[in-house]
Amino acid sequence: MAIGGLALDVSGAGNIDAKITTAVVMSCIVAASCGLIFGYDIGISGGVTTMKPFLEKFFPSVLKKASEAKTNVYCVYDSQLLTAFTSSLYVAGLVASLVASRLTAAFGRRTTMILGGFTFLFGALINGLAANIAMLISGRILLGFGVGFTNQAAPVYLSEVAPPRWRGAFNSGFQFFIGVGVVAANLINYGTDSHRNGWRISLGLAAVPAAIMTVGCLFISDTPSSLLARGKHDQAHASLLKLRGVENIADVEIELAELSRSSQLAIEARAEPFMKTILERRYRPHLVVAVAIPCFQQLTGITVNAFYAPVLFRSVGFGSGPALIATLILGLVNLGSLLVSTMVIDRFGRRFLFIAGGIQMFLCQIAVAVLLAVTVGATGDGEMKKGYAVTVVVLLCIYSAGFGWSWGPLSWLVPSEIFPLKMRPAGQSLSVAVNFAATFALSQTFLATLCDFKYGAFLFYGGWIFKMTVFVIMFLPETKGIPVDSMYQVWEKHWYWQRFTKPTSI
Repeated sequence: MAIGGLALDVSGAGNIDAKITTAVVMSCIVAASCGLIFGYDIGISGGVTTMKPFLEKFFPSVLKKASEAKTNVYCVYDSQLLTAFTSSLYVAGLVASLVASRLTAAFGRRTTMILGGFTFLFGALINGLAANIAMLISGRILLGFGVGFTNQAAPVYLSEVAPPRWRGAFNSGFQFFIGVGVVAANLINYGTDSHRNGWRISLGLAAVPAAIMTVGCLFISDTPSSLLARGKHDQAHASLLKLRGVENIADVEIELAELSRSSQLAIEARAEPFMKTILERRYRPHLVVAVAIPCFQQLTGITVNAFYAPVLFRSVGFGSGPALIATLILGLVNLGSLLVSTMVIDRFGRRFLFIAGGIQMFLCQIAVAVLLAVTVGATGDGEMKKGYAVTVVVLLCIYSAGFGWSWGPLSWLVPSEIFPLKMRPAGQSLSVAVNFAATFALSQTFLATLCDFKYGAFLFYGGWIFKMTVFVIMFLPETKGIPVDSMYQVWEKHWYWQRFTKPTSI
């Protein structure tokens, strides 16, 4: 079968023409909704850190600096303690994502998602009731464990359940729900901004999306691949029959036999340590892409922009309320672009969206840097007029749209679909761990970088966007429509990676 210009043998790869059933749609919606908790936290953190009662209680030094008459606008919120509040979640997430590979292998994708939901829920309650910094950070750590578990399990679940032809659209649902969470958080921040205990409401309501996705996970089955890998053949048969439909019983039997063969190979190879296996020459492409893609995603600057958008908008002249409205607009634009991505990701392919989105983001970052240089200047004591401030918002909206239909959903999709079954849970864990490590490093240093680099911070991210776009052009093969168990053929036919691989038959 010719797919994306490659002649692929799809024997043993699953049914590429599998129908989209109600069970598939519902299972994918529930799994994708795990992104709600991650998105809600991204949206809520930046807004809460601009609320006066929150700063008065936990970070009075930041509030004092913001009230000073002569202040460098780039450095108003430069506080390591404040960034520790935001980034502590990602240290916990990093640890959890590494542990999660063993959990998903031993107990399944569904169980890991449920565990992540419960952990996040308890963390949200602790944060809402926080009386001191210790409680605040403790709650953030629990949130991090919850996000680490779900971010590892949900993309793998989606890749294994969705029909190959529509895998991109279903998997992008995870990023879509992240966007929904960000928008919901921005709305709540705006509504609670003037309330004395608004920050408690905003942080505590994180329990709601956690409860929604956890309850939803109770009503779906685990993936057939996961059940087979744990020796549960009858349950795998029932799960696959439910997903594909009883009217497709013949196709189900064929697909189950193919999955069983792949699963048996995975079980036989499980004795091999993952780190030893991933360092083998034939898996060099998988290792490079699994590390590069999540690292590059964070180097677009999107997460720190989402975290600190309210802070950034206040720095360039918006009041607290207008800053939160501008942040809300940013989130809505991102959400709209994610819908666009869902519709075109399986039509135009991964590479096209990566490249187009990269060019769009690069131009916007350069434009914001130039605008800040001209208006605020290098010293940070210039005044940005309202018209220029609105232009910054527009440019960041265009930038956010570029991310929403490219590096946003694709950074979760591509790592989850490139690994063979025997390495898929551990491979996804590696990718998520790199994502968390990069997010922690950048979120912990962004405000200091903004203070030291001034407008050059946007040039910094623009430079990285240029590099990652070149990387995609040169080294990322197209994976559109290819069954995950036939993905090895992509590397064997790539101009560069073929030197590391050898023809394989499953």
